[in-house]
Amino acid sequence: MADYTAMELIICVAARLLEDGATVGVGTGAPCAAAMLAQKTSAPNLFVVFEAGGMAPQLPSMPISVGDSRPFHRAFMATSMNDILDACSRGMVDYAFLGGAQIDCFGNLNSTVAGDYNRPKVRFPGRGANDFASLCWHTMVMTPHDKRRFVARLDFLTTPGYLTGPGAREAVGLPAGSGPYKVITDLAVMGFDAESKRMQVDTLHPGVTFDRVQENTGFTLLQAASIGVTEPPTGEELHVLREQVDPYRYVIGR
Repeated sequence: MADYTAMELIICVAARLLEDGATVGVGTGAPCAAAMLAQKTSAPNLFVVFEAGGMAPQLPSMPISVGDSRPFHRAFMATSMNDILDACSRGMVDYAFLGGAQIDCFGNLNSTVAGDYNRPKVRFPGRGANDFASLCWHTMVMTPHDKRRFVARLDFLTTPGYLTGPGAREAVGLPAGSGPYKVITDLAVMGFDAESKRMQVDTLHPGVTFDRVQENTGFTLLQAASIGVTEPPTGEELHVLREQVDPYRYVIGR
């Protein structure tokens, strides 16, 4: 049996994708845990911003809200959402972590409604996701992997990925070179094909086959030229994650 959980694997993989000196916009939960883990391991100079206005705080512990006091603790600046989004629009934020109820093959996200917009089964928050995905250079998604989330057609387009394919972002005025970067799930790590902009499997988690990933996806996935195996969490990563980042198990569970 693995000595780590699926959530711990997702967080550790996401943390490794954040290079030292980069700027990342995060919310609470798993994205915050990934940013904190990166700062304490491979990226000590990672510059973290929260949508509520905290810039580069020295987080004393895992925040439970972007608006509580911890995202402002000993921060470089305590400002507003307007200033955070202004920084994104100026090209100053490299990465943004996003989530959603649905994602399609081009990395478009729905975090607004399930079902018809005017008569929804469920209505979700969906607040700043569009702004982050439109204005930050690269977006990353952390999500469980199943057909309810990975769908052929979104119920509602909250967040632009590559829209309808090559050139579509640029055609509507979004920055050239921006867009979805990685999708990290409990089964695999997906990227996007450079030419078609469709989602492709880059690495499979230990013990997972491509067929299993495809069976849990509502559209046809591409495969990278050479699909790798995701490196499992190291002992150091797990120790830091469990003892320093999330000792009360808000995110990783018991």
